[in-house]
Amino acid sequence: MMRILWVLAICFYSTALLAQTEGTGYWTYQEYMSLHPEQIQKSATFAAMVRAEATPVDGLEKRVKIAIVYPGKQISDYWWRSVSSLEARLRARNISYEIHPSFTEPGIALRAQEKLIAQALANDPDYLIFTLDALRHRTMIERIMERGRPKLILQNITTPVRDWEDRQPFLYVGFDHVLGSRLLSQHFTTFYPPKTPYALFYGTRGYVSAMRGDTFQNESRAKSGALALEAFYLGFNRQKAERATQRMLEIYPDLSFIFACSTDIALGVVDALKKADKLEQVGVNGWGGGEAELQAVSRGELDFTVMRMNDDNGVAMADAIALDIQGRTSSVPTIYSGDMILIEKGVDESYLKDVKKRAFRYSDHWRTKIEQIVTFDGKNKE
Repeated sequence: MMRILWVLAICFYSTALLAQTEGTGYWTYQEYMSLHPEQIQKSATFAAMVRAEATPVDGLEKRVKIAIVYPGKQISDYWWRSVSSLEARLRARNISYEIHPSFTEPGIALRAQEKLIAQALANDPDYLIFTLDALRHRTMIERIMERGRPKLILQNITTPVRDWEDRQPFLYVGFDHVLGSRLLSQHFTTFYPPKTPYALFYGTRGYVSAMRGDTFQNESRAKSGALALEAFYLGFNRQKAERATQRMLEIYPDLSFIFACSTDIALGVVDALKKADKLEQVGVNGWGGGEAELQAVSRGELDFTVMRMNDDNGVAMADAIALDIQGRTSSVPTIYSGDMILIEKGVDESYLKDVKKRAFRYSDHWRTKIEQIVTFDGKNKE
């Protein structure tokens, strides 16, 4: 029986050693800004544009073609809200478009991703929006940048690749994973005793897990001496997170906290804690602050989360495209990093309603049909 349990553990647990190496190939947001001070004002001006209401663009006849490849088949609503806010903002700007969305499971094989991107490129888009989660994607992306077309937007990453130096993609866009996990660590070390042991649940091996999980681990160790008892890769999978939590409770019955690197993982932890009647004993965080997480916080199931002003990522992509097609490409910064806030259990519901109104300002009112090509020919042509 013990041998069977050990084999099962090997199937979906692994140590965190490789994650530590995933973050070394990138400049942090602060490092890049220090190296490129001209980006500071440009980024501030662009961020103000993103937060503001849309100004329609007139006189543009060309239809913009956009291909999107996202790991959107997960509980987190970040990805469909990203496409929805992109489309809604383009409509508000009166920009004609043709959007080809493609949603996949997170962490699919590189060969499968290459096939999807090849299919997207076959349609000769003006812009390709893709998410970089591992440096092994680099060769594929470099080939696209060398072509010069389509212009590449890297989603959910705000840390430029070091080896690309001054030959960067058109735009990095997202919410700083390092900053988000620092906010979570600050809350954790404030409300939990020094040297509190915890479990660390990564997603897949790659950029997101490294930036979120490693940052939390390093910051919490430095601030309060907290150490991870175990660290596992669970593939952003709710069911694996539930099983991993059950196993952790067997090994460490007095466990008091689990750090989750994603929504799906956090909700899997909650599933297990509810079944074990240990929601009051074991704390767990969310990451992202989408609708599912916020409901869990309101119910007292999640202890706290970092909430992204979600729709700003789609707005930023739309505004960058709008500037580009107007010949104002020099006004587009290399990086757009959106705003985040911490939300904790017991949050005032009226406050939560207000921040949700801002975070989901477009996607709560406009939802893209992500299973098909979507088009718009401009308000003056409908």
